[in-house]
Amino acid sequence: MTATALDPTTALVLIDLQKGIAGLPGTPHPSADVIARGARLAAEFRARALPVVLVNVTGGAPGRTESAARGATPPADWAELVPELDRQPADIIVTKQQWGAFHGTNLDLELRRRGVTQIVLAGIATSIGVESTARAAHEHGYHVAIATDAVTDLDEAAHRNSLEKIFPRLGETDTTEAIVKLLG
Repeated sequence: MTATALDPTTALVLIDLQKGIAGLPGTPHPSADVIARGARLAAEFRARALPVVLVNVTGGAPGRTESAARGATPPADWAELVPELDRQPADIIVTKQQWGAFHGTNLDLELRRRGVTQIVLAGIATSIGVESTARAAHEHGYHVAIATDAVTDLDEAAHRNSLEKIFPRLGETDTTEAIVKLLG
């Protein structure tokens, strides 16, 4: 569904635009393009005094999985947000240990304190951190919008599945440009 409106108190939530993840090859959008669009959205939200949430991940959920564990110790700057986001003092910083930005963090509290009723999501990876956060936002009662050209994945089929099958059930989707126009 094309994004039709943004609530007066909408927050931007940028997922995992950090050095260790931004260096991975994104598909179908290069990670550098996703970062540039995320930075544009952040600047537009800040210009309107709307909340900007910058999320990074420093761990992973416990438990057995069929996929291989990371194993190696990541570089010291792996979780640092990319400088292109131009982090500002008023930005909300959320560090997560799971895929989604709501579980085990203060994200919901920070948004509710500010009267936020809708979030716009962007980041890496579409089918992991972005989708998990979109699902939780929907379950928490937020209106959800996803900037479709400001998300990317390591797996194009997983990215397409999120965009075509999952996100339309959770909210609205549109391009960065269309979302900026809705900001007014």
